[in-house]
Amino acid sequence: MRKNTKLTAIAAASAALALGLTACGSASDPSSAKGDGKADETKPLVVAASPSPHADILNFVKDKLAAKEGLKLEVKEFTDYVLPNTATEQGQVAANYFQHKPYLDDFNKKNGTHIVPVANVHLEPLGLYSKKVKALADIKPGHTIAVPNDTTNEGRALQLLAANNLITLKEGVGTSAKLSDITDKKGLEFKELEAATVPRALGDVDAAVINGNYALEAKLSPAKEALALEKAEGNPYANFLAVKAGNEKDPRIEKLARLLGSDEVKKFIEEKYQGSVVPAAGTPAS
Repeated sequence: MRKNTKLTAIAAASAALALGLTACGSASDPSSAKGDGKADETKPLVVAASPSPHADILNFVKDKLAAKEGLKLEVKEFTDYVLPNTATEQGQVAANYFQHKPYLDDFNKKNGTHIVPVANVHLEPLGLYSKKVKALADIKPGHTIAVPNDTTNEGRALQLLAANNLITLKEGVGTSAKLSDITDKKGLEFKELEAATVPRALGDVDAAVINGNYALEAKLSPAKEALALEKAEGNPYANFLAVKAGNEKDPRIEKLARLLGSDEVKKFIEEKYQGSVVPAAGTPAS
């Protein structure tokens, strides 16, 4: 997910998109169910997705892999993080692909929705970058590190720093860690900034923790330039294919989940995004 703090969309844009989806809920909806309540496998599977990398990955599947599996796939792009879930809940689309588990858990709790993850696909890893030091060992007491200031990304940033022994956190704080949860700063100072602005501040601090998508926009190469990167394995921030509870066994969903976890998709992600997005498939999302 490109920016985890935007839980609401601009009202006008949301209304326009909602109106655009009205037809999707009609009897001619390509993702609608048969009269017996079962999915019609002859109809296209409509999936809501953020433009990049989510829709890019889905379109690769659509163009290169889906036909071999007899899957008709339709991708609908959304630029906010509310409508994909509400459209999935209401049956206007069959599935979505744009979010990670901490976001979904919060969304379901606040909105009374019943969206569930099906299969992990990718991770947009946070990385620690610097224009002033060349290695983790060069970060010393007195240095300033910029971190994202929103709840989700700041917790991720602090866990990354703790995993690399730059700070010590209170036991059990997990991904909701805050600066106040640091028990040992090891002489470091911290500057909290809105996630999208962190790359622009890289030259003003000694190091900065930057989201994968923003690193990509800033022409940074995570694989080559990051002093430290989040690991994909077991990471709670893997982005996944999701459906309304009860639709997990739709044969079209199962086909798409298999394709998103295929070697072809993994290769596509690795070659296209060069470390700013990394494959996270292999185990079901939970």
